[in-house]
Amino acid sequence: MLGDFLRALGQIGDPRFRRVLWLGLGLTLLLLIGIYAATLGVIAFFTPDAVTLPWLGWSVPLHMALGLGAGLVMLLASVFLMVPVSGAFSGLFLDQVAAAVEARHYPALPPPPPLPWSEMLVDGLAFFALTAVANLLALGLGLFAGPLAPLLFLAVNGFVLGQGFFQLAAMRRLGRRGAGALRRRHLGQIWLAGVLMALPLWVPIVNLLVPILGAATFTHMFHRLSGLRPARSA
Repeated sequence: MLGDFLRALGQIGDPRFRRVLWLGLGLTLLLLIGIYAATLGVIAFFTPDAVTLPWLGWSVPLHMALGLGAGLVMLLASVFLMVPVSGAFSGLFLDQVAAAVEARHYPALPPPPPLPWSEMLVDGLAFFALTAVANLLALGLGLFAGPLAPLLFLAVNGFVLGQGFFQLAAMRRLGRRGAGALRRRHLGQIWLAGVLMALPLWVPIVNLLVPILGAATFTHMFHRLSGLRPARSA
């Protein structure tokens, strides 16, 4: 398991890895900016320019106050949503990460059958939804877990990340049903590898690499668990 991660980390400078990273980050920033702009538009449409405070008689620029408030909320939300949203967008391109891993470490393999774009979109959105819900659940339960909150965070996110990344890696070669069957047979090991992927989520900037490292790590894990071995080391 650690070897899978170290192989993935050793390839982090691959131009194909960087391309997927920048695509995911760029689309995420565009989405967040678009949501903020839409929020400002709704505020401008439904609220007056200013309000006068009762008794004090002060005129308060309501648009500006609500806009600043929405900006702070969006900034706070992005702390929790940046990784799952970036992961969802990156999920649309993680096949390129897996292809780069296979080209370097498993060059003798034939190309996998092409996956329908609709399946990649559905799986990417499902992965985003599960990751977002898991983070919110871990955050909510963590308020009552006390010192066990970090362990709860790792357990929940490790499970979701492990299941999602392994499914995306395995279905390239086995299809959805075959990937699910292999995933269920190795649930414990996949969960532990997911916990390894969840550790960087606490580190700003580094956590943005999780989708790329996860896709690469679980591609190696898939080949190891399915009986395949690297054709050559790199």
